[in-house]
Amino acid sequence: MTPLLDLFAVPPSLLALGEPTHGESAFLQIRNEVFLSLAEHGYRSIALESDRAAGLLADEFVQGSATVPLERALTEGFSHGFGAAPANRDLLLRMREWNAGRPAAERLTLHGFDAPLELEGAPSPRRHLGRVCEFLGLDRSAEIDDLVGDETRWSDPAAIWEPGRSVGCSADAQRLRVIADDLLTELYLQAPRRPEGWQAAFVHAMSAVAVLRYHAAAAAPLTQEARFARLAGVRDALMAENLLAIRSVEAHRGPTVVFAHNTHLQRHLSTMTMAGTDLSWAGAGAIVSSLLGDRYAVIVGSLGASPALGIDTPAPSTYEGRLQQEGTLPRFVRASEIAAAERRTHDYRYFPLDQATIDHADAVLHIPTGVDAATLAERILALPGVEQVVASEENGSPEGAWGDRFFHVGPDRRQPFATIVEHDVPGFDEASQLDRPGVLRLNLDLGRTEFERRFGFPPKDFEEHRHEFDFARLDTVVPHPGYALYGFASVVMPGPHLLPEVDQLLAVAHARAVDRHERAVRRAAGKQE
Repeated sequence: MTPLLDLFAVPPSLLALGEPTHGESAFLQIRNEVFLSLAEHGYRSIALESDRAAGLLADEFVQGSATVPLERALTEGFSHGFGAAPANRDLLLRMREWNAGRPAAERLTLHGFDAPLELEGAPSPRRHLGRVCEFLGLDRSAEIDDLVGDETRWSDPAAIWEPGRSVGCSADAQRLRVIADDLLTELYLQAPRRPEGWQAAFVHAMSAVAVLRYHAAAAAPLTQEARFARLAGVRDALMAENLLAIRSVEAHRGPTVVFAHNTHLQRHLSTMTMAGTDLSWAGAGAIVSSLLGDRYAVIVGSLGASPALGIDTPAPSTYEGRLQQEGTLPRFVRASEIAAAERRTHDYRYFPLDQATIDHADAVLHIPTGVDAATLAERILALPGVEQVVASEENGSPEGAWGDRFFHVGPDRRQPFATIVEHDVPGFDEASQLDRPGVLRLNLDLGRTEFERRFGFPPKDFEEHRHEFDFARLDTVVPHPGYALYGFASVVMPGPHLLPEVDQLLAVAHARAVDRHERAVRRAAGKQE
């Protein structure tokens, strides 16, 4: 791919990298590579489309906390279920590894920039107000609990979509907004005496304000269509406020990368047609861009196909179709170099490129395809003489292996040169955590020579080096956790950017299989003679 900073005359202080859909791991995997590369050029923070207050816990792990384990950072440090994405596990670990032993000025920080809510629901401010009171040493829990009351009257989706059910304009909510404002004032008064922990308390205070603002917007007597646009706009405004606050905190340390859905990052207005009504609102990117000017840059994501999401290859006449024809690997393309084309059909799994998006972007990251087991199998089967066996009940395979793929050259089925597996083997092969949703591993027979060339030690010494490897990390060629002693390597969920390296390794493994087969044929011929 073109080095990202080559796209800009001056590196932006807030660089937005978008994805056109949630759920395609390739965007997160490339995001990780991009951010760690930019860290080498002075970028010191990343902001994700996740709850800002929750992100405080994920960042504790990133900063090396011994009291926040990885599993907790993933389950509690992300909102919207994003902690389950394997690439987010890798991001936390790689940032933590970068930070080890570095001074504060060079350390990486992770932020969430979303408000603590979903479009269709928001909690009460109780938890956030409690955290601020705890920091300030104030006991207002009885008053806050009395005003909040039953949590369900806040979290019920009906409180968002039916104005008459909303608590947002009630006397209790109004009083809670006053309390939140008073606590913010007290935070500033205490800042000179209480600098440690102040930023975290401030984030919780602003989170309380955010949910109260959102509930107030939900109480407005609007049509369903206007309500949707208003709530989407309020959420984006809260995101923009958080992004500007993050930049204020990070400005002295270096630029920031922000990663989110294209619609939250684009410079132009977001639009939607609902029940025949055209709706529009300013997204976070539109707000931030208007205030930061050329200090904000945006690269929108574009996707060809996604086996994981059931998105097929685009028509050649569309923007994505034309980008698809120009190469098979992910790449950055300057927006000014993209010619007009047709808009791909929008089905809410994928937000397609259109002329307005291109006109208001600096560049496009196009990913031709996500990678799944079938994608990898197709590449392997394209090699000469390869046959595939898929484990199943019918061919007598153990149930735990059903669906795994084994690739051979010739009739000998004892030693495949490559396998694709999607299951842990309890008690034997669990290090890659293959039971995570959507996770697969490609295993390759490299042989002793290639194994030693790649890893720096022969297969027989693997156990002495086992501790050096994270076998669950994506996009990383490592010794096979179970069969390294036999010269096998593996890679978990190779992304599309890794396919050239995968092809090189496949060529090595395939050549070994062909050689074994040809030697077996010669031996058989000799015996017949």
